[in-house]
Amino acid sequence: MGSLSIWHWLIVLGVVILIFGTKKLGSMGSDVGSAIKNFKKAMNEGESEGENVAKQIKQSITGDAEFSENAKNSSKTTSGGGEGSA
Repeated sequence: MGSLSIWHWLIVLGVVILIFGTKKLGSMGSDVGSAIKNFKKAMNEGESEGENVAKQIKQSITGDAEFSENAKNSSKTTSGGGEGSA
């Protein structure tokens, strides 16, 4: 009683076809298919853009880290030389 048999599904399918018609169902199916295709395409493009952004962030972080180390080294030599002469 709780599960629907194949006959129930065939009756539901028949009623849906009578209400919407085959042309409307066909166009709805193609619209859903194209929407799924566009969604997958956008997901793939988003992944490649995300990889590019991640590379840029990594390069900027690496570049900043090297710059910070150089700044620390130069400040140590500057402050170290000034203390030694004083």
